Amino acid sequence: MLRPKIPTNPTPAGHLAPPVVVEPTAVVPSVPGSPPAPVAPAPSRPTVQLTPGTALALVGGGTAVVLVVGAVLVSMLLAVAITGASVAVCALVIRSLIQADAKRR
Repeated sequence: MLRPKIPTNPTPAGHLAPPVVVEPTAVVPSVPGSPPAPVAPAPSRPTVQLTPGTALALVGGGTAVVLVVGAVLVSMLLAVAITGASVAVCALVIRSLIQADAKRR
C-alpha cells in the first residue's frame, strides 16, 4: 500500500529513422587582401552630459524624495507618540478607577 509504483519505460513504437551520415566539406583558403584599417576603440562606457537643466532636475527630484521620506517618517513618529500618550492616559484613568473602588469597600 505504501510502496511507490515506478513506471516502466516502454519501448518506443512507431517509425524510427536511420541515422543521417554527415559528409565533411573541403575548406578553401581565401585570397589574402589588404590589411584592415585600424579602427579606433569604442569607449567602454558612454560619457554622461550634465547640463544645467539636468542638474537642476536632479536637485529638484532629490529634494522631493527627501521631503516625502521625511514627511512619512515624521508622521510615523507622531503616530507612535500619540498612541503612547493615549495608552498612558488610559492607564491613569484605570488606576484611579481601581483606587476609587478600593476606597469604597
